[in-house]
Amino acid sequence: MRCFGPGLAARRLLPLRLPPRPPGPRLSSGRAGPAGVLERTMDELLRRAVPQTPAYELREKTPAPAEGQCADFVSFYGSLAEVAERADLLGRLARGFGVDHGQVAEQSAGVLQLRQQPREAAVLLQAEDRLRYALVPRYRGLFHHISKLDGGVRFLVQLRADLLEAQALRLVEGPHVRELNGVLKGMLSEWFSSGFLNLERVTWHSPCEVLQRISESEAVHPVKNWMDMKRRVGPYRRCYFFSHCSTPGEPLVVLHVALTGDISSNIQAIVKECPPSETEDKNQIAAAIFYSISLTQQGLQGVELGTFLIKRVIKELQREFPHLGAFSSLSPIPGFTKWLLGSLNTQAKEPGRSELFTDYESREIAEITGGPINETLKNGAVMWRINWMGDTSPKGLTGSCGLMVNFRYYLEETAANSTSYLGSKTIRASEQVLSLVSQFQKNSKL
Repeated sequence: MRCFGPGLAARRLLPLRLPPRPPGPRLSSGRAGPAGVLERTMDELLRRAVPQTPAYELREKTPAPAEGQCADFVSFYGSLAEVAERADLLGRLARGFGVDHGQVAEQSAGVLQLRQQPREAAVLLQAEDRLRYALVPRYRGLFHHISKLDGGVRFLVQLRADLLEAQALRLVEGPHVRELNGVLKGMLSEWFSSGFLNLERVTWHSPCEVLQRISESEAVHPVKNWMDMKRRVGPYRRCYFFSHCSTPGEPLVVLHVALTGDISSNIQAIVKECPPSETEDKNQIAAAIFYSISLTQQGLQGVELGTFLIKRVIKELQREFPHLGAFSSLSPIPGFTKWLLGSLNTQAKEPGRSELFTDYESREIAEITGGPINETLKNGAVMWRINWMGDTSPKGLTGSCGLMVNFRYYLEETAANSTSYLGSKTIRASEQVLSLVSQFQKNSKL
């Protein structure tokens, strides 16, 4: 999905309701105690909690493991307060309870042998089914059964958030861990597919806890106070979120929309200025600007939620405003400042190289920033328009040098554009953007 800020980042996770910590002394370190008591406890728990993979012939006849086995894992995991401890447990789960590679090799050989001999199609198809079955990691069964517990899906979302944090901190690494993350992401993608998601609109009359969560989860343009929040859900504004059918009213991903007379070129007009009146005049609304989208659950990173939310909101707005035809984002350009500073520093080290800025532009920027441009500039659909000084907030100036871009949604072209981007990394652009590229190519050898 296309981001409207520095990626879909969760500002705050909803509290996970885990069972109470079991009684007894808490083992605070995986290296504490004789011979690593916590490590032995983890290994014993995993052997007991992770269900055995039944033989292929018995796969539909084997009873489900006792609920207590999965509940023990959830309870024990909740008792581990340290990130490193949870990472250790997940690493052991990934390495010791994945795919049986011996079975995979055996079933693969069987499929290859059958392909070399004339056999009935049914025999080959069954052999391929056996191979697919062998490729399922054992821990997938644990996740599947946990999902059936009360609050189990919520637990797995938090577990993946912990896994992603541990990977980012390099507490747990390797192909087995990456495979576990991929399997869990795939399962969450199925459970959080669009058919299980409810679209809900936020207004000033929504429950206070929902407004609070929306405010805390805003990752692109932070909400300053309650009056700011009231403006963002008031006249000429819309706020929507997806909730899961198992947890109605609990935001998963939040989208903020401004209803304007044309496609906005700067964020200040949206988040700072008051609407023209307290009563909406539909005749003044010609465009819908998606100016912020935020994920509230870190464990759902990479699960396709934002694209579905935008499409559902467009349909909702078209029902409310049948004449509405312009849909566009207003997005910063993450990493632009870093790229610009790198280019400027390279030029400074290579005398005679074509400058990124003309002498006049360099002097003008130096007057504004108070020093040489390579020292004072700081770090931070269809590409329809690039907007200079689109975000003059400190965050906008630091991250994107104040630049913002409109990605416009032409509904009849979005599928083809998406396919083009996935296949060749090509982004469609307007004449305005292409002319800027052409001008840059003429004036620079970068």
